[in-house]
Amino acid sequence: YTAGGSTSNLNMNLYATKKTAAEGMLDIALFLANITHMKTVIEQGAGYRYYAAVLTLISFSLALQIVAGILIIIIARRDLNEEANQKRLDSLNNITTIIIFLIFVTNIFISVFGMERTGLFARMHF
Repeated sequence: YTAGGSTSNLNMNLYATKKTAAEGMLDIALFLANITHMKTVIEQGAGYRYYAAVLTLISFSLALQIVAGILIIIIARRDLNEEANQKRLDSLNNITTIIIFLIFVTNIFISVFGMERTGLFARMHF
């Protein structure tokens, strides 16, 4: 018994499915943002100082996002209430978390290298 009532009222499978769906939607949003960023870098051309580095990082991020998306779909389709699935789902969730962290770090580098011709840095001549 908890302060909010019995914990048996919480359907863990439904909760996990909703959480996984939200992660999937965020993954799709980042995927589309990276595609847009890639298009911008390609339009700037190979004369852009970090052209190869940014394209490589964006490609790596997109590949990781596809893997994370597949894992999210696999996790969402399994029933967490079945004890036989719980250990595997926990492992898949941990792997997905690590991949999402790698996507996060990769996108930090994409942002750092991608600032050269946009925003404030475009007006400042170093």
